[in-house]
Amino acid sequence: MVSTVLLNADFSPLGIISWKKAMKLICKKKVDVIKYSDIVIHNFESTFVSKIPLIIKLVKMIRTLWKIRVPFSKRTVIIRDNFTCGYCGKRELKGMTIDHILPRSKGGKSEFENTVCCCFACNNKKDNRTPSEAKMFLKFRPYTPTIMEFLIRSIKNSGMEETLNELEKLGVL
Repeated sequence: MVSTVLLNADFSPLGIISWKKAMKLICKKKVDVIKYSDIVIHNFESTFVSKIPLIIKLVKMIRTLWKIRVPFSKRTVIIRDNFTCGYCGKRELKGMTIDHILPRSKGGKSEFENTVCCCFACNNKKDNRTPSEAKMFLKFRPYTPTIMEFLIRSIKNSGMEETLNELEKLGVL
C-alpha cells in the first residue's frame, strides 16, 4: 500500500494518509503536492492519468492534532518501541501486545512510563507480576515520546524511508 505524508501549511508533519485520501484532497484543492512518487494510476479508459503523491502540504493552516503530547494507546506504545519486545528483544510486525511493568492490579497505571511493547510469549511468562518477581529484565527504559519523534517513527515503520529523506532535504524534520 502506498502512503502519503501530510504536512501542515507551515510544513510541520501532521501524519500519514492513504494515497486515495490524498487524491481526494488534491481534487478538492485543499493541498499542494510537494513530491510525486513514480507510481502512475489511471482509470479503465485511461481518460484520467496521474502520479501518486508522496508528500502533500495543506493550503490552509489547521491546528495540530496533539497540542501537548502523543496520546497514550496500545498502537502508540508499539510504534514508540519499534515493534520490539521490551523483554526478549524480538521484533514482530504483528501479534505484539503491551505489558504493564507494574501490573494494574498492583496499582500500575496505563501510561507511557509504565508500559512496553511485548511479545505474546513474554507477556504470558511475566503474567501478573513485576519484572523482578518474574525474573525478567527490560532491554530499554520506557518513556513518553515527543510528537515529532512519534511522527518520524511512524513514517519509518510504514516503509517510507525515501520520503523521510526528502522531508529532511526540505528542512521539515
